[in-house]
Amino acid sequence: QVQLVESGGGLVQAGGSLRLSCAASGRTFSDYAMGWFRQAPGKEREFVAAISWSGSPTSYTDALKGRFTISRDNAKNTVYLQMNNLKPEDTAVYYCASSRGLYDLRTAKVDYWGQGTQVTVSS
Repeated sequence: QVQLVESGGGLVQAGGSLRLSCAASGRTFSDYAMGWFRQAPGKEREFVAAISWSGSPTSYTDALKGRFTISRDNAKNTVYLQMNNLKPEDTAVYYCASSRGLYDLRTAKVDYWGQGTQVTVSS
């Protein structure tokens, strides 16, 4: 069992930045690929980014490349999502997720989910 707890969400103006964190506990963090998904009001949950157990490779949804960066610190059992140049359409609940592989995360085959953190971008 793996427990995932997100933090770092909040309200930010368009053009601003936020860094989300996801702290993992339970089974060995470095065994898992980690990822971020988001769900906007009235929309389905969508893949944002993923990172392999070692930190490389990474994978992003095409629309967010260049603005969002995923990273991890296995010593701290934490994965991060740095979000820059935020836009109102980035408003969503952001979820941390873990799975055995990067491809599994890209195809939403998730073993464990966090509870989510709200990100709101004002125009």
